[in-house]
Amino acid sequence: MISLGGAIGTGLFLGSGPAIHSAGPGGALVAYTVIGIMVYFIMTSLGELASFMPVSGAFSTYATRFIDPALGFALGWNYWFTWAMTLAAELSAATMVMKFWFPDSSSFLWSSLFLVLIFLLNYVSVKGYGEGEYWFSLIKVATIIIFIVVGILMIFGIMNGEAIGFKNFTVGDAPFAGGFLATLGIFIAAGFSFQGTEIVGVAAGESEDPAKNVPRAVRSIFWRIFLFYILAILVIGLIVPYTNGSLQGHTIMVSPFTMVFEKVGLAFAASVMNAIILTAVLSAGNSSLYVTSRMLYSMAKEGLAPRIFGKLNKRGVPIWGLVVTSLVGMLAFFASIFGDGVIYIWLMNAVGVTGFIFWLGIAASHYRFRKAYIAQGHSLDDLPYKSKWFPFGPIFSFALCFFVLLAQNYQAFIGDDINWASVFAAYLGIPFFLVMWLGYKFIKKTKVTPLEECRIDFDEHRNAK
Repeated sequence: MISLGGAIGTGLFLGSGPAIHSAGPGGALVAYTVIGIMVYFIMTSLGELASFMPVSGAFSTYATRFIDPALGFALGWNYWFTWAMTLAAELSAATMVMKFWFPDSSSFLWSSLFLVLIFLLNYVSVKGYGEGEYWFSLIKVATIIIFIVVGILMIFGIMNGEAIGFKNFTVGDAPFAGGFLATLGIFIAAGFSFQGTEIVGVAAGESEDPAKNVPRAVRSIFWRIFLFYILAILVIGLIVPYTNGSLQGHTIMVSPFTMVFEKVGLAFAASVMNAIILTAVLSAGNSSLYVTSRMLYSMAKEGLAPRIFGKLNKRGVPIWGLVVTSLVGMLAFFASIFGDGVIYIWLMNAVGVTGFIFWLGIAASHYRFRKAYIAQGHSLDDLPYKSKWFPFGPIFSFALCFFVLLAQNYQAFIGDDINWASVFAAYLGIPFFLVMWLGYKFIKKTKVTPLEECRIDFDEHRNAK
């Protein structure tokens, strides 16, 4: 449920509409399908690593052990930065959602309330986080299943009387509107929507029987991606013509899910979807606090973060990681000064590119792990889970992530005047990562670990069983 819920958020509920409006239903389907395939390979790579070596804060440990400690250091802090800023962004988004019902209420009030709620869920125990995330995920999953069923019934005229059929798939310039560049733009949006699926790798270190349960989660992810993204976008594209200007909005009132439910005649659709989007936002915030505290704990154990982050309370929770990340979450309080939307956009720009960086790191770590595993004479039959299509999977994922990193804001370079403010906001994560990586490498004089010297510990595998 953690990996399932991690892939479902505002990117699907709100971001799918602008994607279809920009590139048409066909362009959106192609972009989400290709990115979905990439995420599937990322998850199979992570599944092989996490089932063999389940550790909290996995990405930093894998890169440190199988590539270079400097890269592990940079990936760990990059991942912490991504999710700490995401926590602040989601708290800001939750405030905007609450303003739907209470337009004159205080932003500070809602940000404080939700931060305390999320902190307590994580502070009580890892079980508190898991229980909260289970119910958040269940609500999101049920909504999408109901949406797809209702949409299919509408398409064939079983519900709402008139059969919509496939006419909206060819209206105007559909199914591919805007050409290749428009579809390329949706590649980037689709990638952001899928971020969060990798949380199952972080949670593996605290899950029950990771050697068994992590592979189970990974094996089914392709079908989850297909069901929740591809089918949902297909239904929206068939029911709502891409030329509908309301698709390009970013508020709950014009969510494509809301538009479809309203077409059925559900007058309360906006309020219901607003409540569901609130659960998606709280789910993202809950996950943010969990993964950041575990990443700091893992890095502290590896000597890549201050030792205080490696201390656990009596419930086994890395409390100081929770506290520090919560302090970063308080950036959402600035919404009371600068405005909810302004702070939300600023925070999301701050983390924009970083998700693709840690995906790229997962692919590289898996490639190096498998090469080291073979070079040291181990048998693939001893792996609790073996990813398919190696080495194509990690190489394809690495290449596509690298391409997206470079092309993510190509629009800023089109035209006579380059929009340097947009370029700075979009690419800020790259120099941050490079400074952390190369700075640590220069100070510590680290080198890439030879394949024969990469530590592959079968005791960890046996403990996982």
